[in-house]
Amino acid sequence: MAPGKRGVQAPATDAASALLAGLVSRGVRHLVVSPGSRSQALALVAAALEHAGLVRLHVRIDERVAGFTALGIARETGMPAAVICTSGTAVANLLPAALEAHHSGVPLLLLTADRPPELRGVGANQTTRQPGLFHPATRFDADLPVPEAVDPDATAPQTDTFDAVAATALAAALGEGALAAGPVHLNVPLREPLAGAVPAWLVERATRAAPADDVTDSEASGALYQGGGGIGVVGVAPEQAALVLEPGPRTIVVAGADAGPAAEDLAHRGGFPLVAEIVSGARFGRHVVHSYRALLREPDLGGRVQRVVVFGHPTLSREVARLLGRDDVEVIAVRGPGEPVNLNRATRTVDAVRVDGDTDRAWLGDWMRASRAAAVDLSPPAPDAEGLSSAVPQERLGAINAEVEVMRAPVDRAALVDALWRATWPHDRLVFGSSRLVRVADDLLGGKKVAVHSNRGLAGIDGTIATATGVALASQDDERPGVTRVLLGDLTLLHDVGALLLPPGEREPRLQVVVGNDGGGTIFDGLEVASVAGAAAMERVQFTPQNVRLEHLALAYGWEYRRVSTRVALDQALTAPSGGRQLIEVPLDR
Repeated sequence: MAPGKRGVQAPATDAASALLAGLVSRGVRHLVVSPGSRSQALALVAAALEHAGLVRLHVRIDERVAGFTALGIARETGMPAAVICTSGTAVANLLPAALEAHHSGVPLLLLTADRPPELRGVGANQTTRQPGLFHPATRFDADLPVPEAVDPDATAPQTDTFDAVAATALAAALGEGALAAGPVHLNVPLREPLAGAVPAWLVERATRAAPADDVTDSEASGALYQGGGGIGVVGVAPEQAALVLEPGPRTIVVAGADAGPAAEDLAHRGGFPLVAEIVSGARFGRHVVHSYRALLREPDLGGRVQRVVVFGHPTLSREVARLLGRDDVEVIAVRGPGEPVNLNRATRTVDAVRVDGDTDRAWLGDWMRASRAAAVDLSPPAPDAEGLSSAVPQERLGAINAEVEVMRAPVDRAALVDALWRATWPHDRLVFGSSRLVRVADDLLGGKKVAVHSNRGLAGIDGTIATATGVALASQDDERPGVTRVLLGDLTLLHDVGALLLPPGEREPRLQVVVGNDGGGTIFDGLEVASVAGAAAMERVQFTPQNVRLEHLALAYGWEYRRVSTRVALDQALTAPSGGRQLIEVPLDR
C-alpha cells in the first residue's frame, strides 16, 4: 500500500478501490490520471495500485493528452487503459479521444468524477451535465450511484456493486455483445469527504482471480483473422460459418487502417492483388500492389474489378473510395474493430471469409506486372566503385564528387518517408500522423511487415504525439526492445505539443518524433481549395503559417533535439542508439 497519511475510511475511497480493483483483477494494467480535486479518491487508489506493482500509472495534466495516451496504450495492447479525471471541462477534453476510439474500435475506459446529483444544475462550481456526454460514441455508459446510496450505514465496502460495474464496463469496452470494441464512460459522483485511508483489502481484491465467465478473451478460439495493432479479433466466426469466396469475379483485397495481417493472408491464399494502405499493417507479401492509386485509375485494371474484399478502414485515397462506391462492384467488408464500411450502400458485412477454388492467375498476373513497372525505387544511387578506384584522376574525382553530392542532397518528402521505413523493423513501432506525409508514404513505399499505428477513425491531427507515447510505453512492457517512431507534420506537432510534457520519475518512452517542417499546412496545396482561394486567403485561413523554434520547444520539455537536412544525417539520426525521447526536425520546402 502506498505510503502516506492514514485516516478514517471514506465511502468515496472505498468505492474507488472497489471499482479500480475490479478492473485490475480482470486485466487492466495501465491507468492514466489527470489530477483534480473531485477525482482524488480515484487518483490516490491508482497511486496505491502502482505502489503495489499492479499497474503502470501515467500522470498527465492535460485531459486531452491523457485520453490519447490511453488510446495509444490500447492500440498496442488490445486492453483498455482507464483514464481518470475530475469534473467539469476536464471531462469534455476527453471527447476527441472518445470519438477516435469509437470510430476506430479501440477499447477505452473513461472514469470521470462528478458532483453528487443534488449539486447538478444549481450553479455549483465546476459542475455540468456529465452523464451521457459521450453517449453517441460509447458501448456502455453509466451514472453510478453515490457510494453512500449503496452503503448508507458506512459499515461495509461497496465491493459487490462497484466490482460488478467494473466487469460490465470492461466487457463492453472489449466489444462483448457489441459489433466492436470502443469507449465506455463511467461517471462517478462523489460526496465529501473525497478521500480517506486506502482500505486494507485493496491489493487482495485487485489480485484475486475474476470468475471464469467474467473475463473477455480477445484471443477467442476459432478466430480466422485478427486485426492489426492488437486491437481485436476481426473474424470470430467458426470456419464453417465464414463466407466462401467463390471463384469467378475479378477480385482484389483492400486493406485500410487497422486491417492487420489478415488481409495479406487472404490475398495470399486466394491469389488476389492486395491494395494495402501504409497504415493497414498489411503492406507486405508477394501480392502487394505498388502505386495502387494510378493502377486503380487504369481501365484495364481498376476498371475491370468486379469484387472487393475490404479489411479495416480505407481513408487515404479517393481512388479506393470511388471503387468502393461503385454500384457495379460487389463489396464484402470483413467486420473489424472500427466502423463498418458501406460506401455504395450495398456492401455485405461478414464476420469472416475463406477462399474456395482456383486462383485467377491471369488477373493476378496483370496486376503484378503493372505493379512491378510502377514501383518506385527510392534507394540512393550506389557508389561508382570502378570510378573511385580508377587510376585516372578525372574519373576518380568525378566519382568522389558524385558521392559528395549524394551525401549533401537535401531531404525531400520522398526521402524522408523512405528513410523512416528503412529504419523501422518488426520489433519497432511506427505511428503516422494525419499529415501530408502519410499520403506521400502511402504513394511511394513498398512492402514491409512492421507494426503500424495511426488514428484514422476520424483522421484528425489531434493527439498524435500522445497516442505514440502510449504505444511506446505499452510496447516496452516486459522489457521488450524496439523504438517507436512517429512521423508527422509541423502543425500536427504543435496541435499536440502538450504531450511533450512527461513527469519526472515516470518510465521514459523510447520515442522518436520526426517532424517534417514546411512551415504550415501544405496538405491544402493539393486540395480543391487551392484552385479556388486566392494566395492571400490561402495564407491567412488555410496554410496556417508558423515559425516556431522547435529546438527551444524540445529543450523546454526535456527532449533531445536534432535538426537534419541531408539523407545521410537523417539515416544516422534514426538509427543511432536512443534510450529516451528525441525530436528530429527535418526542414522541407513547401
